[in-house]
Amino acid sequence: MAPIPLFPINVGHIDDVQELKKVKKAAIPKRFVRDVAERPTLATAPCSPLKNVPVIDFSKLLHGNPNEFHGEISKLAASCEDWGFFQVINHGIDLSLIENIAKVGMDFFMLPLEEKQKYPMAPGTVQGYGQAFVFSEDQKLDWCNMFALGLVPHFIRNPNLWPTKPEKFSETVENYSKEIRKLCKSILCFLALSLGLDRDVFEEMFGEAVQAIRMNYYPACPRPDLVLGLSPHSDGSALTVLQQGKGSSVGLQILKGNKWVPVQPIPNALVINIGDTIEVLTNGRYKSVEHRAVTHKEKDRLSIVTFYAPSYETELGPMPELTDKNKPCKFRRYNHGEYSKHYVTNKLQGKKALEFAKIQPKEAL
Repeated sequence: MAPIPLFPINVGHIDDVQELKKVKKAAIPKRFVRDVAERPTLATAPCSPLKNVPVIDFSKLLHGNPNEFHGEISKLAASCEDWGFFQVINHGIDLSLIENIAKVGMDFFMLPLEEKQKYPMAPGTVQGYGQAFVFSEDQKLDWCNMFALGLVPHFIRNPNLWPTKPEKFSETVENYSKEIRKLCKSILCFLALSLGLDRDVFEEMFGEAVQAIRMNYYPACPRPDLVLGLSPHSDGSALTVLQQGKGSSVGLQILKGNKWVPVQPIPNALVINIGDTIEVLTNGRYKSVEHRAVTHKEKDRLSIVTFYAPSYETELGPMPELTDKNKPCKFRRYNHGEYSKHYVTNKLQGKKALEFAKIQPKEAL
């Protein structure tokens, strides 16, 4: 998670968007209004099936016959190459746990503002309640409230930020996160197999993987055409697991073919996306894809996101098995802790963070 800033950061006044919703003003504060080029085009009709994010049936990977297994592995590889996103059904996580984490998340955001502000997200950090990735007083803001916690390894936890309300919040987060961690390890095994690698290669490389959780609450907005729920970005993780609220509006959009494609929620499915780390390790074969969140005029939306990444000590670079004279290295070797620090100390700006690892043309000579 975020290091302590080395210098004071003046982020100016940041309105709490849930409080803005309560006031019911039609006018949007200037800091939330995006420049014309950044404003979302809100979908009025559902996507055709050909434009939907692929769906992976995890039960076929775990328990399928050979034909089912190979078919699903091929679909997984194509998803990672063409989309960088896929939805997982039959993932094996108890549905009551998925419902419970959504309930405690929603209950937290429904607490009075003064209660939530007991766990403030300090400027320049990404744990606590507030808005992350804000570094100046004139930076545009997202129409979103966040609450984030570091989980693993233990030293990234800040006990002062774990709330006492709602009841069983911490217990539910712990139980949910253990199951998501198991899922991430399994997905990485199948990603390795889809690449023709040893199934345990990522787990052995990653060491004690870093894991964090972030809950995003997007209140209804009177002018969803002027704001963004979350700025466009790719994730610095290896894998990101997104749980969308039951019956929530379509909020997640991914950039494909220079167009923003909405991700239609599937009941009880989990959305998985490839992070920058996997793009680097696969030398660009599996891609981390730019994505954003939009808001809705009438519906609130809750999402619960888990980030899973290598230990901070891990040295990363394209895997030798996935490079040759016809596929030279696109990325340099680097320390993941350094990249993580770089990622969380810059505002979200498309895939700009990944330039940290790219080999520039003069370096390739």
